[in-house]
Amino acid sequence: MTAQNQNGVAKEMPIEEKLKLLYDLQMVMSEIDKLKILRGELPLEVQDLEDEIAGLKTRINNYEDEIKNLEVAISNRKSAIEESKGLIAKYTDQQNNVRNNREFDSLSKEIEFQNLEIELSEKRIKEFSAELSTKTEAIEESRKQLAEREGDLERKQKELEDITSETKIEAEKLADKASKIEEQIEPRLLTAFRRIRKNARNGLAVVTVERDACGGCFNKIPPQRQLDIASHKKVIVCEYCGRILVDKLIDPQA
Repeated sequence: MTAQNQNGVAKEMPIEEKLKLLYDLQMVMSEIDKLKILRGELPLEVQDLEDEIAGLKTRINNYEDEIKNLEVAISNRKSAIEESKGLIAKYTDQQNNVRNNREFDSLSKEIEFQNLEIELSEKRIKEFSAELSTKTEAIEESRKQLAEREGDLERKQKELEDITSETKIEAEKLADKASKIEEQIEPRLLTAFRRIRKNARNGLAVVTVERDACGGCFNKIPPQRQLDIASHKKVIVCEYCGRILVDKLIDPQA
């Protein structure tokens, strides 16, 4: 990041100012993190419930399709039974007018075949009806679960909305403040800050030296290294955790 002197000539921003901006940005981002912590696990819980509800709806749709197919299959089997009964009546009537035993035996085989078709259809109807009953019970259970989960989701969303509403103004102010600080930080440093912060478990990319140790990972920092940090002549990172190190003089609260 560069600035201009009184003669309008561009000059490099002092390292101390860069460190101060990075530290200020960290403080603001930490405040934003605190607001997110207030929401706790609610965003994840809401997402999980939404996913579960979507899964239940898909399951119910699949059951409904399967039930329709079973109903069609049962209807087709019933129609097949009526058709077979009609054929049996027809063949039986024809037996009364046969001219020889050969024709009579042939019609008897047709009648026997149609009786077997009726038995098979009745068996399939029984199987389909049992499956239909099972699917109907399953779909009712799924609908019950869906109603419960939708109730849970409504409550969780209300809790999340209440918390978000309570902190909305403060969150917007902090976001605006962070944006203004970021505009003053050179892209290279800002990219490094974001990368370090993303990899840090507690979101701390810039930490102060606390009791001769890194304020992030708490590993000891050699005296000479501490002098380099205090000189504000270059950006120094912890050799253990990679966080940017600053001394307490950077912190206005110190």
